[in-house]
Amino acid sequence: MPGNRQPRVRSGNEPRPASTMEPEGRGAWAHSRAALDRLEKLLRCSRCNIFGLRPVDYADGENMKSLLLLPEKNESSSTRHCSVTSTGPRRDGPLVLIGSGLSSEQQKMLSELAAILKAKKCAEFDNTVTHVIVPGDTAQSTLKCMLGILSGCWILKFEWVKACLQRKACEQEEKYEIPEGPQRSRLNKEQLLPKLFDGCYFYFGGTFKHHPKDNLIKLVAAAGGQVLSRKPKPDSDVTQTINTVAYHARPDSDQRFCTQYIIYEDLSNRRPERVRQGKVWMAPSSWFIDCVMSFELLPLDS
Repeated sequence: MPGNRQPRVRSGNEPRPASTMEPEGRGAWAHSRAALDRLEKLLRCSRCNIFGLRPVDYADGENMKSLLLLPEKNESSSTRHCSVTSTGPRRDGPLVLIGSGLSSEQQKMLSELAAILKAKKCAEFDNTVTHVIVPGDTAQSTLKCMLGILSGCWILKFEWVKACLQRKACEQEEKYEIPEGPQRSRLNKEQLLPKLFDGCYFYFGGTFKHHPKDNLIKLVAAAGGQVLSRKPKPDSDVTQTINTVAYHARPDSDQRFCTQYIIYEDLSNRRPERVRQGKVWMAPSSWFIDCVMSFELLPLDS
């Protein structure tokens, strides 16, 4: 009788029945594996943090240090590239489009695409933007485009809009992405690395005409930097003993120990006294813009 059936007790050595792996389970496992691979790459990274230390410098014991100093697994550059570029801002949420430097006809076509893709089209840049569309084959030094670069957005040629309209579907972005700086920034964001000006402080002295000071301040904030209200003093002990380094500076450069920049407008006739002492360097505004466009902390001529 069913009522007299004894409950079956499984011994500790008896294997449990294998659970059926659902697609979500495989996806979660793959996501975890990808996260572990990314963590491994970050731990093996030779970059320094804001205190000038690498992951290996925090290792507790020789065994951990030896593991972090092991060479990376052999991996073809094409496989590594695909694994990084196969994901992007579009996959994480809805598309938010903005045009920079587009003609009125191009803006109209972008609005048509937004309707087809059920995307949002912005007039002003904000932190929800995922795609910045430019008219040609190069990035522009407009505020919208530079904010898009620093935020790790897709910076795409207008040909992408045409291709999407032709198919009435979203085309893969990689083929239409502006190379170099914009691509570097997007990959930097996907790898969860610090922003461009992480560890850097900026003081803007004088007037700025080509790029207004308010815009420069917005760029510093978008790049993870800090704005100084007072001009740093190179001979100050407090200034020179700040124990931070610039993350994106070249590891073999003395510039990684420079954390405070005095920026001046190099297009004006007035040139301030040159400063390059310890952690305080002077740099023209054109250098600042070039850093943003290339997504690199570019070297400064001595």
